[in-house]
Amino acid sequence: MRTNPSTRYDDFPTRDNTAVLLVDHQIGLFTGVRDITVQDLKHNVTGLARAAAVLGLPIVATTTAADSMWGPLIPELSAALPAGHKIIDRSTVNAWDDARVREAVEATGRSKLVIAGVSLEVCAAFPALSATAAGYDTYVAVDASGTFWATKRETGLLRLHQAGVVVTDYSSLMVQILADNADPLAGEVYGTLDMPFATLVGQLAAALGPRTD
Repeated sequence: MRTNPSTRYDDFPTRDNTAVLLVDHQIGLFTGVRDITVQDLKHNVTGLARAAAVLGLPIVATTTAADSMWGPLIPELSAALPAGHKIIDRSTVNAWDDARVREAVEATGRSKLVIAGVSLEVCAAFPALSATAAGYDTYVAVDASGTFWATKRETGLLRLHQAGVVVTDYSSLMVQILADNADPLAGEVYGTLDMPFATLVGQLAAALGPRTD
């Protein structure tokens, strides 16, 4: 799945080339998150998952030791995933080291991978580094990830940057993949992302009404 380095940064994410990997957004891990509010983190990762589903992007979701250490996915994310979605529960620190995770990503046939995880510097960064080494173009949605104190966030971001992983926010990639605001799915995508400014844009459009000229 190696990509051509000369086209890596002008071959943008699309509905046909992108998959999403969500790593360990578990209740127990959320209790330690300090670099973003729990409310905002829940909002952002569920918005990412819902928008990805609307756009038809394959989603791979994992937990670590859900029955013995960190508990299940947060309920909000479980509800946002497509019905019957299978969660891969594993023991490896790096999700990419679990063959089931790698195989699930490979089975999507996509060359670009959006990753979010708790914690940022381990659960998001480790598979991002490994996927990059395996030839994927990787993107980490920083605000759909969280960690336990500022130094871990800063060093995690530095490590990602040094490895060539693209760091971004949860909504920008989904809007880039949407590509056209005239797309029939645009309203649903913006609705799932639930960005305050997008709500205002919708209110403004409703206030102005249809043009008659």
